[in-house]
Amino acid sequence: MLVVADEVREALLDGRPVVALESTIIAHGLPRPRNLRVAAELEKLVRSEDAVPATIAVLDGHPYVGLDKQQLERIATEDGIRKLSHRDLPLAAAAGASGATTVSATALLAEAAGIRVFATGGLGGVHRGWTQTQDESADLGLLARTRITVVCAGVKSILDVPATLQRLETLGVSVAGFGTERFPGFYLADSGEPVDWTLHTPAEVARVMRAQDELGSPDSALIVANPVPEEEQLDPALHARVLENGLRECAERKISGQAVTPFLLDYLARHTEGASLEANLAAVRGNVRLAGQIAAALAEV
Repeated sequence: MLVVADEVREALLDGRPVVALESTIIAHGLPRPRNLRVAAELEKLVRSEDAVPATIAVLDGHPYVGLDKQQLERIATEDGIRKLSHRDLPLAAAAGASGATTVSATALLAEAAGIRVFATGGLGGVHRGWTQTQDESADLGLLARTRITVVCAGVKSILDVPATLQRLETLGVSVAGFGTERFPGFYLADSGEPVDWTLHTPAEVARVMRAQDELGSPDSALIVANPVPEEEQLDPALHARVLENGLRECAERKISGQAVTPFLLDYLARHTEGASLEANLAAVRGNVRLAGQIAAALAEV
């Protein structure tokens, strides 16, 4: 059922660099019409690094790896586009539904197509108050059994970052900072947590990926944590204050489960007057560029 765009298929067959991109940021992360402009911008950034972009989504029940202009417009403008995790893919396929793919669904479909590098904004993870709710993103379990390199700005700062890093360690998912000894915090360059490993060049990342294959390591992801530039991050004091207020309102309104993350992200965007959204986009742009460089380095290796 997987539909791989001709350009993506030919690049993979020729051993040329390809970068997977998620579609949730297009359908659910940005307002219209800016979302379509950003989708085109991110694909252009991949091409600027001499790599082929493969934006992933599900349209009319068919998973697509690589979207044309018309398909991108559908994801960006069509009402009723669902948000699909990897668990939703069989249901969407059977129902003929259309949806934007989250990190877990994008990683799964990218690996199925033979793509090794995936760029996104921030990962999901362990939610605050896990001891009461046991709420954890599906991203973590999927990445523990999927051989793909994910370039991200850490995990969303609204989550329990230390618990998420512990969970990734337990699951056997490799984590390295790119040019930093600190784990980034999505909107923030530094989450306050250290990383055990630091990689400094795309070529170093490519060598780690090859070592995964040659050592016969279990199929699991490599997380390359690339911090948003400090000059483009959200002001840390503003972030702390608004997040605290948002968590309080979330508790007062008894918002729980899958509704927590979109509520808090929207709360941050509104109460920082859009500054959190701009920091998010700055992080995504940097991750997409780096992913293109890593894919190119992997092709050379």
